[in-house]
Amino acid sequence: MKLQISALHLSYGDVPALSGVSLEVQAGEVISVVGANGAGKSSLIRSIAGMEKPSAGRILFDGHDITGLHSHDTCNLGIGHVAEGRQLFGGMTVEDNLVLGAALPRARPHMRTGLADMYRLFPRLLERKRQLAGTLSGGEQQMLAIARCLMSRPSLVMFDEPTLGLAPAVVFEVFRIIAQLQQQGVTVLLVEQNVALSLQISTRAYVLENGCIVMSGSGSALLHDDRVRQAYLGL
Repeated sequence: MKLQISALHLSYGDVPALSGVSLEVQAGEVISVVGANGAGKSSLIRSIAGMEKPSAGRILFDGHDITGLHSHDTCNLGIGHVAEGRQLFGGMTVEDNLVLGAALPRARPHMRTGLADMYRLFPRLLERKRQLAGTLSGGEQQMLAIARCLMSRPSLVMFDEPTLGLAPAVVFEVFRIIAQLQQQGVTVLLVEQNVALSLQISTRAYVLENGCIVMSGSGSALLHDDRVRQAYLGL
């Protein structure tokens, strides 16, 4: 499995969001994309997921050209997306939300196995499986959003600000789960406001500024780079 993005451009009207972005994600890696608000991070994720249509450039995933494909097609190829804001069905139960995650053809035959796996990975969801998703705490809702994504059996999971608005203890739990997913062979593309924690768990990382990649390197190298520390870590 490989994700390769080449010279990607995306604009909203006359306002450019991405300007010639190129990056690679190899199987088994955790790749972080860091940058300030408005740098284009979410636009990049949404373009890969099929929610935005680039004006130029190519997105290749596992040998398929997915540039401009609809989101249900990219999902069925194995790209999962944990969106900012969780986007759960609040009036449905926890378990019903999980079952919806397995609605794709690639995942439907494995729904029961998937439910058992998610309840092992997220024991709190088993306790809450008959509860309406909208009544869960913020941390529980984020766990449900991650579990619902995993129900689609993705080989690549993209996280868009997964710890936004969460208590510190829950933040560390989310990062623990991301590290655990990598150990299980899931590839991760991470956009996250907590730059320090992101770089600590990342194989490699890219710095995005004003829609352009301006730096890249190992997570450790960028974590100790003076420019990154001053710009994003306040050090």
